[in-house]
Amino acid sequence: MTTSSARTTRSAAETPAASGPSAAACRNLIVATVGFALTFWAWNLIAPLAGVFGSDLNLSSFAQSFLVAVPVLVGSLGRIPVGALTDRYGAKLLFPLISALTIVPVLLVIPARHSFGAMLAVGFLLGLGGTTFAIGIPLVNSWFPPAHRGLALGVFGMGMGGVALSGYFTPRIAKHGENLPFLVVAVALAVYAVVAALLITDHPDRKIPTTSLGTRLGAAGKLRVTWELSALYAIGFGGIVAFGVYLPTYLKTWYELSPTEAGTKAAGFALVTVVFRPIGGWLSDRIHPAVVTACALAVVALFAIMQAFDPALNPMGTVCFMLMAAGLGTASGSVFALVSQVTPQSQVGSVTGIVGAMGGLGGFVPPLVMGAIYSAKDSYSIGFMLLSDLALAGCVYAYGRMRTVSAETTP
Repeated sequence: MTTSSARTTRSAAETPAASGPSAAACRNLIVATVGFALTFWAWNLIAPLAGVFGSDLNLSSFAQSFLVAVPVLVGSLGRIPVGALTDRYGAKLLFPLISALTIVPVLLVIPARHSFGAMLAVGFLLGLGGTTFAIGIPLVNSWFPPAHRGLALGVFGMGMGGVALSGYFTPRIAKHGENLPFLVVAVALAVYAVVAALLITDHPDRKIPTTSLGTRLGAAGKLRVTWELSALYAIGFGGIVAFGVYLPTYLKTWYELSPTEAGTKAAGFALVTVVFRPIGGWLSDRIHPAVVTACALAVVALFAIMQAFDPALNPMGTVCFMLMAAGLGTASGSVFALVSQVTPQSQVGSVTGIVGAMGGLGGFVPPLVMGAIYSAKDSYSIGFMLLSDLALAGCVYAYGRMRTVSAETTP
């Protein structure tokens, strides 16, 4: 058999069939999702133990918040270059490489935990774990046919549950040894890096760009859809991040819940967003993802208005938060189904990096706004009305503009 014939046979065997995704596609999806969850656990290692670090280092509330924010901000911004590098070098190299490199800051937490400056430096490096989102999206996008791509991207997006896993397991593991969580995660990352190197494969028909990193990022930044998608994702995923950061504080302050009760309800909110993300992708395979996004944000807008009137937590307040969580989770899944439709295939990684970064950064403005409004007005109602306005604007834009955009018409 000639080399060209062998290549043709290999492509035919590995390319997803028209009737459904191939075994190779499903394997890559599973391995990428596990890696996404694990690296996100590593990314969020400091936050669950912030109180312990704050007590040991005698930190102010602001200093603790800053310590927690550093890896999140770095991880969000780091998705931009990592997405572009994935376009060039592929997920088979980047996924195990980033996973292995993340072991270094995870282990450095152990000697650094007695110095605030050292912890900030380690937190900066831990941001590396938050960049894998920009590796997995182009990998999954390339392997799955359009009819199944939305659900597949939504399933991959469930890896963001790694943050919730960290919040639940990290402090419990720490009870058996203050350094044990970091050793456990480091070993898990090492095992995963080997597994990823063996099992992740780039699609044989993947288009490899030949231009420089800066040129590709510049080209992605010039696409109008990059910033339109960034705005929509900043509302959807940014809303999830914002509630994850601020919801426990809101529940303790306004409804006078204990820290344990507030944390449990916040975990329930996070679980709903994780469950509804693949539902948003699945719906996008059957309905235009812009329509799904618009409907999901309409739900968020409606129940944000209802929560602005400060209903009793049980049952109406809880219903409002659960339905807002469902809307935000659905929108997060449908926006990335939209990315795969309106972005040229060779630029999916670069665009994903920018959109993912804006989504992560979008989660840090709302808590600041909510805190400032409460300090000034002793009420959260204005904050929820602003959320409603933002979600409604995203709803109108998604339905009115994004339904008419395709990769062929992208300016």
